[in-house]
Amino acid sequence: MTSPTTTAEPGPARLSPRKKRQLIRGVQYVVLGAAALFLAFYTDWKSLALFVQPEVAEKTLPDLFTIALKNTIIYSVGGFILSFVFGLLLALMKLSEVRPYRWIANIYIEIFRGLPALLVFVLLNFLPLALPGFEVPGGTYGLAILGLGLIGTAYQAEIFRAGLQAVPKGQTEAARSLGMSPMRAQFTVVIPQAIRIVIPPTTNQFVALLKDSSLVLFLGVSSGFVELAKFGNDVASENANPTPIMVAGLTYLLVTIPLGYLARRLEKRR
Repeated sequence: MTSPTTTAEPGPARLSPRKKRQLIRGVQYVVLGAAALFLAFYTDWKSLALFVQPEVAEKTLPDLFTIALKNTIIYSVGGFILSFVFGLLLALMKLSEVRPYRWIANIYIEIFRGLPALLVFVLLNFLPLALPGFEVPGGTYGLAILGLGLIGTAYQAEIFRAGLQAVPKGQTEAARSLGMSPMRAQFTVVIPQAIRIVIPPTTNQFVALLKDSSLVLFLGVSSGFVELAKFGNDVASENANPTPIMVAGLTYLLVTIPLGYLARRLEKRR
């Protein structure tokens, strides 16, 4: 006797991967829309208008560009040049076969990458106590550039170290086969190629130094040596209005956004 055949009931229909992606995307749009509506209704637009007062923004001119931006660029470029030169030197020391050189480079890099940048600038104020009679050339400019250079050197050294190791060893071997000494091969073949490799991350490092220049205020600079952050804060305090801080922030963006875009373009072309 044959048993009656049973037909299995169909289970719930499963969504295809494409439908799942569309559903997830739709949920994300709904969440973002809800967040935007919440901010729109929650924000006190009358108070927010205090951040964009044209008459207060006009009071930042022309000192915003002739003093604050000028000083920011001087500090950043000076610190970058210092970190570029000594960063390359430390990278070569770290890759050296001489063990004490490697120790010195590693200790410096670990210390200045581990210390907060703010603490480095605070410690610079006590430099005369550690070195009586010593004065940094350039006064306030020299002290600010030194602080940024000390910080940037540690990071730039690691950038150069990665770039030097990225150059194929065959380049060095080919140079040596042509009769070049190890030092000449390093400086005429390896280092130029490494510099081309590290241009994108080096550009990002300059942007980082540009933002770190705001820490110069902890050196107790006078009005003629203020950078963008302190300038905006001082003018905001004088007018009891946050608009100058917003203006200073926008000025930073006018410099950092093009540099960031340049770094991304260079990274794609590498």
